[in-house]
Amino acid sequence: MSSPATAALPFTRLQKETEVAILSVIRACYLTKNVQDTLVNQDTLIKKDKSPVTVADLSAQSLISLHLQHHFPSDPIIGEEDTSELQANTELRERVVKLVSEGFRREEGWGKDQTFSEDQVLKAIDAGSAEGGSKGRFWTILTSDVFDGTSGFIRHQQYAVCLALIVDGVVELGVIGCPNLGPEPAKIGEEIVPNGKGVVMVAVKGEGSYSRPLTEATYTKLDLPPTPPESNPLTFLESVEAGHSAHSIQAKIGELMHVKRPSLRMDSQAKYACLARGEGGVYLRIPTKYVGGKEYAEKIWDHASGSLLISESGGICTDMHGQPLNFGVGRTLKSNEGIVAAGRGTHGKAVESVKRAVEEVGVKKA
Repeated sequence: MSSPATAALPFTRLQKETEVAILSVIRACYLTKNVQDTLVNQDTLIKKDKSPVTVADLSAQSLISLHLQHHFPSDPIIGEEDTSELQANTELRERVVKLVSEGFRREEGWGKDQTFSEDQVLKAIDAGSAEGGSKGRFWTILTSDVFDGTSGFIRHQQYAVCLALIVDGVVELGVIGCPNLGPEPAKIGEEIVPNGKGVVMVAVKGEGSYSRPLTEATYTKLDLPPTPPESNPLTFLESVEAGHSAHSIQAKIGELMHVKRPSLRMDSQAKYACLARGEGGVYLRIPTKYVGGKEYAEKIWDHASGSLLISESGGICTDMHGQPLNFGVGRTLKSNEGIVAAGRGTHGKAVESVKRAVEEVGVKKA
């Protein structure tokens, strides 16, 4: 199914899976970007857990699910979204169906005027209800990076569309599309502002990770330096929202690691994408329970693609205790706590600094 969007792949393993993943993520990027550029209030729902969800999330998850079901009908899917709120909103439901149908093109064999019924679109969204586990293969989808990126999406800033293939609990393929990220490094203080026409990053286990423009199938190999070069001193990559990560503890970690520069703060797995190409130096996500927040288990869709991207770029991605991330225990990383990702020469120092910072600041559980 080779197409201009996926031509000249630099991988020998999982070629069909990689082609499907890249194409579906690219299409979801265009869909979500179109929605972001025209975002109005009715495009946003507030779920029962009060997190913002946009029409883009729902449309993109359906679009990607339809791709996966067409090419790999027996593969289970894990996604963030379901149709519980969409069922009660006729206007939004109709817009999602229209966006999904517009997301497909004739050359992929779907038909010149392919349209999907409301039932097909809703079933594709709800197909993301698989439970995962340590046996077999399944996909996990993140569209607009809901937990950590929808706020950025609504603010017309950075967000990501991510898709990963997990086999026997191991991430084998990861794709991250960042529609607002450009080829130039993000600048401190301006990192959340769109600075380009989009990039796509792809990693296959054992075969490296690569970056390409959203609009062109030209791949550049990623090589994360063991330690940041003198010309680009160590900087942390963090979430914009303090509610997503314990910024106060992370500030202490910065003191221990002699970080002199402000953190690069942006929403979504765009942080993983920037780190993989050598920006920043350390990505931190310390649970807010250590500063009085609630218990929270990281979701696998928030980290599957990014963790493989880092490891295949030459870095290390673990939990805050230095333990490997376990993607084989269900829909969450419940056997892990927090995230630390960095180059090989920096990671160990970062984990040790996390331990010291938590001890010094003290645990303030809710």
